[in-house]
This record gives sequence, C-alpha cells and structure tokens, in this order.
Amino acid sequence: MKFTVERALLLKALAHVQSVVERRNTIPILANVLLAAQEGSLRLTATDMEIAVVEEVPGVQVSRPGRTTAPAATLYEIVRKLPDGARVELDHAGGDAPLRLRAGRFNTDLAVLPVEDFPSMTEGKLPHGFSLPAGQLRELIDRTRFAISTEETRYYLNGIYLHATESEGAQVLRAVATDGHRLARVEEPLPDGAAGMPGVIIPRKTVNELRKLAEETQEEIAVRLSDTKIRFDIGAVQLTSKLIDGTFPEYDRVIPRGNDKILKVSKKEFAEAVGRVAAISSERSRPVKLSIDRNHLLLSASSAEQGQAQEELDGDVVKYENSPLEIGFQARYLNDITDQIAELVEFRFADGSAPTVVTDAAKPEALYVLMPMRV
Repeated sequence: MKFTVERALLLKALAHVQSVVERRNTIPILANVLLAAQEGSLRLTATDMEIAVVEEVPGVQVSRPGRTTAPAATLYEIVRKLPDGARVELDHAGGDAPLRLRAGRFNTDLAVLPVEDFPSMTEGKLPHGFSLPAGQLRELIDRTRFAISTEETRYYLNGIYLHATESEGAQVLRAVATDGHRLARVEEPLPDGAAGMPGVIIPRKTVNELRKLAEETQEEIAVRLSDTKIRFDIGAVQLTSKLIDGTFPEYDRVIPRGNDKILKVSKKEFAEAVGRVAAISSERSRPVKLSIDRNHLLLSASSAEQGQAQEELDGDVVKYENSPLEIGFQARYLNDITDQIAELVEFRFADGSAPTVVTDAAKPEALYVLMPMRV
C-alpha cells in the first residue's frame, strides 16, 4: 500500500476516528486504526468493540492499493505536528514491514499489526431507517445528556432512550435521560420511516462522539438501527454503535401531572442568583432553598464553614400567584436544567417534597423533572 494525501484531510479524519480508541486496553489491535487505500480514496476505521467510526477521505493519490493498521494515537500526533500544507506519504511494503511516513524532510517508521486481527463491527442488518436535520439531533442530545446516569450498576440508565411515541395526538421522536435525581424529556416531530423503530438506549460514549460529529454539519443525518445496533451517517463519516441491552424504566410514571403551583422566573437572573448563593458552600451537592411568595423569590444557602447567603428576586423577573412554598434543590442540578432554557423558566410545584416539573416557557416540547432535597 502506498498513497499521498494532504495533511489537513488526513488530520481531520484521524481526529474523528482516533477519539473512539481506548488509550488503555488489553487487546493491542484496538489501539490501531485500519487504513484501506483504493483508487482515489482512503478509508480509516477505528473501534473499541462498542463503537466503530469509519471515514472516507477523498482526493488521495494512491499508487499502490492495499490495507494495513497503524497505532492511532501516534499517527494522529505525528500528523497533527506536521506543518500546514504538508503532503503526507504513507508506504507499506506488506507483511510485518513497518509503515513508513514521509512529509517533506521528515520520515518515520511505525509498527503495524495484521489486518486480519482488526475486528469488524459494521456488519449485520439494520432494518429501520430515517433521517433528521443535524440541528434537531443536536437539540435532542444537548437537552438530555446532562441527565444520563454515571452509576454503572444501573447500566440501563447510562444512555439516552430514543423512541417513537405519541404526544398530544402527534407522532414524535422522543429522547429521555435520567439518573434518578432528575429527568430530561425532549421531542421532535417523528421523521418519515421512524414509526416502526424499536425503543433503543444509546450509550453515553456514543452520544458524546455523535455530538462532536454532528457539530460539523448542517445536513441531514441518516440513522439506521436494529434491536442491538445503531448507525449514523454524517457526511463522509459513519458511526456504528452497539446499544445498551436493557429495559429503560417507565419514565412517564415519575412525571407529575397535577402540579398546579406555577413559578415563572427570568432564566438569566435566576441562574446567576443560584450561582452566587451556592458559592457559600464547597460541597458538591450543595442545596439551594427557594422560598416563594406572591411575585417574590428568596434564594438561600448555608454552610457550616462559611455561614449563609441569600438573594431576593421580584418585580418583573418573578411571577407567582399561589400560596407560599419552600423547597430545596441541588444547585448543580438546577444549573444543568436552566442551561437548557432560553429566557423564561417555568416551575410547576405540588408541594415542598414532591417532584417538580421544569419547562422552557417558549419551548414546551422539552420537559424536565427535578427531585427536591431537604434543606
């Protein structure tokens, strides 16, 4: 195998594929990227056996077609440090011979591993398929992934649950994530072809890799899936992932229906006040108490070491017409949710100890549930 490619093209593709490679693994071949050169193009593949990323690089001058593998992290670092505009030549004589990289007056030899040892994750039928705009996919991810659980024993919560369902008489594609303390539920109109899809749990690592790739395009992203795998086609990049083999809980049961005490507050003023009040405590789970009265909100927090802090909000930034209420929330959880809201936060309370519903007053298709804590 022998080919020449512009450094910028190779670097972009290596950045995409090498990010799924685990730095520490017990299977040497998984640290490598598979390079396959054929007429005019180069295909790069990397996998950790849970996710596989494949990218086609056009405009490659191939003088000898072939395939080999090379250490992904090392190859990426070398190409990253080459000067802009460099032409990179990769030459592999076959067998156990090293892969020679040349660029200008620089050259190096990289150890290879047999192509036959490289696992394939992209095989198998994916009977369900649809497409959705990159912007919609980014919204689904951004508004839910903060609530993905990191508790490995509850592995079925370690991802985003994506499924087709009905909402107020309309068919929707819904994404849900929860860690037991908060829940995020966001929906978009159901794309053509998605009606018969199974509900699937997309793992956290896949979600993060997909979000990075979706940032680079404004085009439609094609999705294909089965009960066990999902594939996203994002321009020249193909991301294939295993799905979490588990049953997502019946999340609808934890969404309160009768919360009738409504607080509307400006997102900017509220988020900034939470940040200032919570700064009194260094505890990761520091609670902030909300004392709510007619068109008035008092935020307070206390710390055994630092004392107390409080801030009042009223006037144009607070609207509340119900009976007085006191309730506490973890500051970080409040901030995670308000980060998803544009201008006006709407809280729906039942009482000081029941789950609270939070929505963006301008975008009701996104709904959050937050468990209170004692303060």
